[in-house]
Amino acid sequence: MSARAKVALGVALLAAGALLAGGLPEQPVTPVASAVRPTAEQEWPAAARADLRDLTVEPLLFLDATTAVGQVTDGDVVRLLVEKDGVARELRRLPAADDPRFEAMTVSGDELIWAESSGSRPVEIWAVRRDGGDARMITADTGNTLFYGNQYDLVVADGRVHWVAGEGDTTTQIRSVALTGGTVDVREEPGRWSLSAWPWLTDDTGAQSGQVRMREMTTGREVRVPFSGAEWGMCAPTWCRVMVMNGEGLARIDVMRPDGSDRRRVAGPGTQAAVSDVAVLDRFEILSEPGANFDLTGTAGLVVHDLTTGRTVTLAAAADLAATKDGVLWWSTGTRETAVWHTLDLRTI
Repeated sequence: MSARAKVALGVALLAAGALLAGGLPEQPVTPVASAVRPTAEQEWPAAARADLRDLTVEPLLFLDATTAVGQVTDGDVVRLLVEKDGVARELRRLPAADDPRFEAMTVSGDELIWAESSGSRPVEIWAVRRDGGDARMITADTGNTLFYGNQYDLVVADGRVHWVAGEGDTTTQIRSVALTGGTVDVREEPGRWSLSAWPWLTDDTGAQSGQVRMREMTTGREVRVPFSGAEWGMCAPTWCRVMVMNGEGLARIDVMRPDGSDRRRVAGPGTQAAVSDVAVLDRFEILSEPGANFDLTGTAGLVVHDLTTGRTVTLAAAADLAATKDGVLWWSTGTRETAVWHTLDLRTI
C-alpha cells in the first residue's frame, strides 16, 4: 500500500502503542472550539512550508519542506530520486516493464531506508546515505511483508530495521536486520499484529472488535483500550482517535488519552481522518472535509486540528492527495497533469 492516500478515505488500520490499560471511566467530552478558522500562514507564520509547482517526482517522502524523495517513469525505466529546487539525484533505477514499487520509506539519522519490489523478485530492504553514495541492499530475506502505508511500516531501533510479515491471522512474524546487513532475526507472535511506536505491537483491526490491543515486545505486557459498540478507535502512545458513529454514519471525531481521560471533540459529522497516523508528533490531527461534489471531483477540504491550542487550521479548500511521514505533511491540488504539491513541516511549528 502506498504512503499516499486519498484525503477523504476513512481511517486506515494502524494504532500506535498505548501505555495504560483497564476499563475507561466515563469522561466529559470537551467541545471543539468554534472560532473562525485561520489559515496555516496566519496561525504558523514561521513554519517551514512550500508550494512546489514544478516537482517532477511522485513524492513518497519529504525530508523537509522542499526536498522530496519520489519516483518518476522515464521511458522504459522507473527512477527513484531525491529532488530539491529542480535538481535531482538518482538513487535507484529499475525496468518499468517489471512494475517496480518503492514503499515504506523512512529516515533514521543519516540513512534513507525503503522497501522495493520488482517483477518476480521478493521484497527487498534498501538504504542509502542522505549525503550521497550508492544505494545498498540490506536484505532480501523479508518474508511475506505486511505494509499498511503508515509511519511504522519500517521501524528503525537499536541499529536495526524492523518490519512485520505473515500469512493469515494465526501468527505474525516480527523481522529485523542490522542496518549494515547480515542475518535476519525472526520472532513469532500469535495472532495478527502490526508495528507501532517502538517497542510496541498493535492489532491491526482498527478496534472493530471494540478495543485496541497492544503488546510491549520487551516485556510481553498486553494493554487493552476498550471502546463502545458505536465507536471505532485507534491509539497512539499519547492519544487515541475515536470515531463516534450513529445511525446515519459518523457523528463526530473525538480524541482522548489512552486511559480515557482528557476526552475532547475535534470534529463533527462530515469530517474524516485524512491520514491513518493518530496525533502526528503527539499534537496534530490531520482531517478532511468532503464536499457535496466529492464523488465527482475526488477532492476535499484539508484541515489540521492542533491539540495544543484546540484550534482547527485550514490548509486547502480542495485537496486531492494527503500524506504524512516523519513529521512532514504534504498534499496536492489541481489535476494530475498540473498538480501542485504543498508541504508543511509540522516539526517547525
